[in-house]
Amino acid sequence: MDIPYTVQPREDTGLFNAKVGIWLFLASEVMLFGALFSSYILLRIGSPDWLYGEAKHLNIPIGTFNTAVLITSSITMVMAWASLKLRQFDKYKLYLGLTVLLGLVFMVVKGFEYRDKFQHGLLPATHTFYAIYFTLTGLHALHVLGGMAVNAYLWGPGSKMWRTEPERLTNRVEVSGLFWHFVDLVWIFLFPVLYLL
Repeated sequence: MDIPYTVQPREDTGLFNAKVGIWLFLASEVMLFGALFSSYILLRIGSPDWLYGEAKHLNIPIGTFNTAVLITSSITMVMAWASLKLRQFDKYKLYLGLTVLLGLVFMVVKGFEYRDKFQHGLLPATHTFYAIYFTLTGLHALHVLGGMAVNAYLWGPGSKMWRTEPERLTNRVEVSGLFWHFVDLVWIFLFPVLYLL
């Protein structure tokens, strides 16, 4: 028995099932990160003095570099999907591989940034700012790891679907791309809020 609407869109929504599912999942993720951002903003407004001495320990050039890495990875993700739409499987493999590699670069840089904080004794228990910083950036990093795992699967074993169901693979890459863009968008909010403001 075939699962309906994995390739063809549903009549009621105009979307295939996985796309409906990812949008519902992303709505719940918006609520999660929205609550954490709101908590941070309320704490900051309620006590503006506590931030200024602590936020200066964040490395703005490293944060800027990681922002550029994630924006570039969003571009490569779109190019991977577009390559499948154009039936260019080799380019798909190249672009999706670059997306995973850029995610890895982001994680390595974030690891060095965390190591630097730990070496200077800047831990979540040190200050409320660092509790929020590590919660938000750590949760984001877990999402990056999850997106990398899915993309690595679609690049490796999952890409075998291209031979039998190319349109279904294309849809899966599109859904994975929506999650990846969400992860990048969260960082685009995290970076200025934590590092610059």
